[in-house]
Amino acid sequence: MEYTYLGRSGLQVSRLCLGTMTYGAWDMDESSSLSIIDKVLGSGINFIDTADTYGKGTTEEIIGKALHGRRDQFIVATKFKVRTAEGVNGEGASRYRIMRQVEASLKRLNTDYIDLYQIHRPDPYTPLDETLRAMDDLVTQGKVRYIGCSNFEAWRIVESLWVSEKMNLERFVTNQPSYNIFNRYIEQEILPASERHGLSTLAYSPLDGGWLSGKYRSGQPLPSNSRGERMDTEAPVNRDKLAKVDKLAEIAEAKGITLGQFALAWLLHRSSVIPVIGVRNEQQLHSNLKALDVKLTEEEIRRVDEISPSPYVDFSKDGSFWFDEPRAYRFK
Repeated sequence: MEYTYLGRSGLQVSRLCLGTMTYGAWDMDESSSLSIIDKVLGSGINFIDTADTYGKGTTEEIIGKALHGRRDQFIVATKFKVRTAEGVNGEGASRYRIMRQVEASLKRLNTDYIDLYQIHRPDPYTPLDETLRAMDDLVTQGKVRYIGCSNFEAWRIVESLWVSEKMNLERFVTNQPSYNIFNRYIEQEILPASERHGLSTLAYSPLDGGWLSGKYRSGQPLPSNSRGERMDTEAPVNRDKLAKVDKLAEIAEAKGITLGQFALAWLLHRSSVIPVIGVRNEQQLHSNLKALDVKLTEEEIRRVDEISPSPYVDFSKDGSFWFDEPRAYRFK
């Protein structure tokens, strides 16, 4: 297993993080969830991510049971903000709610501390300094070790760091956005801002909901999605994706690996990115772990850019200025 530092902190975590949204009341039962979590943690992965809303709280309970007797060996991240109760204060990132939610998560996780506590998504109704002050207090109290954000735009990340510096508060060490070969929007501003200011990127949906796993291919019936609905193979967006999948699969097959391994390796080639993987069985686990041994060539990375272009334009690599030739820098 490879390990890396979490943001600009001194904490080391595995290059792959276990995502747990499918464990618990929303999908897999407790017994199946405990079995696969045990195998994942035994593989060398020491980083596990969840949220207070997953499985209506049952996911955190399952993780608490899975870590019993070995809590200190693993890094546990959870999130708050999304609605978990009725009433006007049933969601949000106010001090009132943060203090309630952290106690509930600690109880469900059966632990005295949370290694990484993340705001699940921005709360436009709560002042950022209120949220950061409450999270800073949790670090001071020892209930939380580090703090992070999820689904934050670049300007919110920078604003949060400015507030933390101005008020001498704990600062975010991570941001958790959706990121994969087909969904590269964060390369425009979010990823550069995170890398410049020392935040690790925890990339959820690294296989784009299965599109980059290899199970969707041209000429084959598309399997049912998580809601049991058949996907429309004739929809223009799906036809376009299938064509791209075929091209990417050709690169992977020429390299002797699966498309899923190639997609994860593409994320791993950025040192600041930690893919958050979903694992339902041992076969998926072993396949994902093999991605750690894959090294992509510059030519393979260039071909990915041709198939699924990035919206990012690096002005520093061009000899002309944007105000001289504005048409040359229109985003793809």
